[in-house]
Amino acid sequence: MRIEMITIENFRGIQAGSVALDGNALLVGSNGMGKSTICEALDLALGPERAYRRPVIDEYDFYSGHYQEAEGITPNVKIDVILTDLSEEAERRFRSHLRSWSSADKHFADGELDSIDLVDGCQWALPIKFVGSFDPVEDDFVGGTYFSWPSSEADENEQNFLTISPRVEVFTRDDKRYCGLLYLRSNRTGNRALSFQRGSLLDTIIRLESTTDQTWEPVLAHLRDFDVASADSGFTDIQTELITRFQRFLRMAPTEQPVGFRVSDLTRENLRETLRLFVATEPADYAVPFSRLSTGTLNLLVFAMLTYIADIRENRNVIFVMEEPEIALPPHAQRRLVDFALKNMSQLIVTSHSPYVIEKFHPEQVVVLSRSEDGNVQSSGVSLPEDFKAKRYRQYRHQFSEALLAKAVLVVEGATEAAILPIIADVLESDESCEYEHLDLAGVSIFDAQNDCSVPLFAPVFKGMGKFVFGIHDTPSSPFTDAVNSHTSDFDIYRVVPYSGIEKLLVEESPMQLLRNFLSEVSLRDDYPSNRRYQEPDTDSEVRTLTFELLKARKGSADGYAVILMSMCRNSSELPHSLRELLLDISAFLSNPTTESTEIVEDTGPTDGA
Repeated sequence: MRIEMITIENFRGIQAGSVALDGNALLVGSNGMGKSTICEALDLALGPERAYRRPVIDEYDFYSGHYQEAEGITPNVKIDVILTDLSEEAERRFRSHLRSWSSADKHFADGELDSIDLVDGCQWALPIKFVGSFDPVEDDFVGGTYFSWPSSEADENEQNFLTISPRVEVFTRDDKRYCGLLYLRSNRTGNRALSFQRGSLLDTIIRLESTTDQTWEPVLAHLRDFDVASADSGFTDIQTELITRFQRFLRMAPTEQPVGFRVSDLTRENLRETLRLFVATEPADYAVPFSRLSTGTLNLLVFAMLTYIADIRENRNVIFVMEEPEIALPPHAQRRLVDFALKNMSQLIVTSHSPYVIEKFHPEQVVVLSRSEDGNVQSSGVSLPEDFKAKRYRQYRHQFSEALLAKAVLVVEGATEAAILPIIADVLESDESCEYEHLDLAGVSIFDAQNDCSVPLFAPVFKGMGKFVFGIHDTPSSPFTDAVNSHTSDFDIYRVVPYSGIEKLLVEESPMQLLRNFLSEVSLRDDYPSNRRYQEPDTDSEVRTLTFELLKARKGSADGYAVILMSMCRNSSELPHSLRELLLDISAFLSNPTTESTEIVEDTGPTDGA
């Protein structure tokens, strides 16, 4: 069983929207796009333990906080979920509530008729609905999950969905447990998950592994027999004195010890509240309450318990919803956690800001979320062009992972460009004479295409993700083919600089004094090329020639000499014209995006070093 689609109305920051899923799914988008809201909505509709919370929803679960009746309309929180890939057992269990569903078209294929036969090319789907509202009579919030099919007269007036129709059938807690939704929130202190409260992970394990009588009663019996005021206890004298004084005013029971001390009230609920999980981790061998462990250790404990629950269920379904698995975990632990979940869960739905998590998902599993100002959520997938091979995506998958999280992508042709552009952005940001927003603040990811002819190929890829796309490369040694050129129309800003390489651009567009300072600086470095003995050049031409040779000899990203050169720029006037103007134009564009055609410019900026 897996979730095929979720439709949300009037829940938290989402006024309306639908998200279609295709098996395992990675939900990405900038902050505030609704990723956590979607996860919470799934838990509200399908989470069996959510019903333990009172109230199930509250004022802040309604869009814009509007929950009271206005103009005769009572606002409702509505969450529709469509479940597919049903097992034979599930089809038998929910037979009267199934509908024919077309996964290709993402809609029901049986119209509005109660059909007992599966439509050709379709599969059985189970539609369920959560509805929540405020009851002014009881001054309380009410809500529940129901079967959406067969439809009832309640559909005609859903603002009274919870009260007017006796035909509405409840989707029970046992039904929810059968669906097997497990939800790992991003805010995981472990205080509830690792406690023994009702609905906690430990409570779920106890319920699945054994009957409650086999678990709680032996513990309670043992505690009743435990004598706190034993012979070697300081409580003994106190107990004796209390019995003596109580007997002056009360008729005590004819037992040897009518007054005693016990570790709790010895009810099941009291034991749930007081019982604690203790854990000893390396390098110490002393067990401490789980709440004293580190954040990363708590995250792994919570995940370990979720895998325990999944194992108990054996072949039954487990839909695992996990928010930001990277919290407080190193990259190798992130990858191991996600790998386990992908292999062992019937469906994994993840939100993440970590490239180490994102790169584990195929393009077709990525769901990019966006939300309008009026709270409408839209989703789109990552669709690769026909001439873009999947092998290329795998080759660049770590960079793709970062780009998926960005608002815009700047595609460059090499590691040197990718390394120096953030430095140029730093200089522009620090120059008060420039009206500029830094790449990081604007949400721009720099993508290294690794050669000039590959830069245009990535434009339709990122445009298809709903990103703004910018591109820059030097003049290619041979003209691009028509097929490659056709992709450039997807750039929002596209620049071809009139140089054969980044090194040529830097030496031609940097001020002469900056180049001389650079040569003096790098000549003292241990990695200065031994075959280029330094002596202060006399002419500008010699300065440019030697600088060019050094930049070529020490190419690269963080340790390249181009990084050193750009780091020595004190203000925007010392920056190379072509790169400075590109970043300024990108900043201006993002401050007021337009739908105009692509700007294609062959930058012929100053070549006199000014």
